[in-house]
Amino acid sequence: MEGPASAGTYALVTEQMTALLEGCPGPIAAMASAAALLKDTFDHFSWVGFYLPEEDGSLTVGPYQGPLACIRLPAGKGVCGAAAASARTMVVPDVHAFPGHIACDARSRSEIVVPLVMDGRLLAVLDVDSHLPDAFGDADRKGLEAVATRLSRSWTR
Repeated sequence: MEGPASAGTYALVTEQMTALLEGCPGPIAAMASAAALLKDTFDHFSWVGFYLPEEDGSLTVGPYQGPLACIRLPAGKGVCGAAAASARTMVVPDVHAFPGHIACDARSRSEIVVPLVMDGRLLAVLDVDSHLPDAFGDADRKGLEAVATRLSRSWTR
């Protein structure tokens, strides 16, 4: 879909996700489908994917769409680590100004990370990068949080 993110576009994405997740066999298939849907829908998304928590607090890459990604992120480091540690959405308009930013793709300029949490347990983080500065607005935050909530409800891991 062309154009900026809107609440209407995210409502359509959430509706499509609900249909995709019907009878989904597990979280890997769900995350792979969500990453493909989001990357295909929004032109300002250059990388869309998931990082999964490990016992030591680090994060390991899961299903994604876009250029090569960092395979493992140290516990609490970077935007993904901060979102995982706080269980809160992080919107970063300029990744180069974020202390401890981990540059997996040097072209990335802005980022949004949404934790998927169920019953107080971190399931994954949804990470979206853009090659554009300040690419993520309130519609993206609310829309991606709705996607994360929908994915969390279907988690069977």
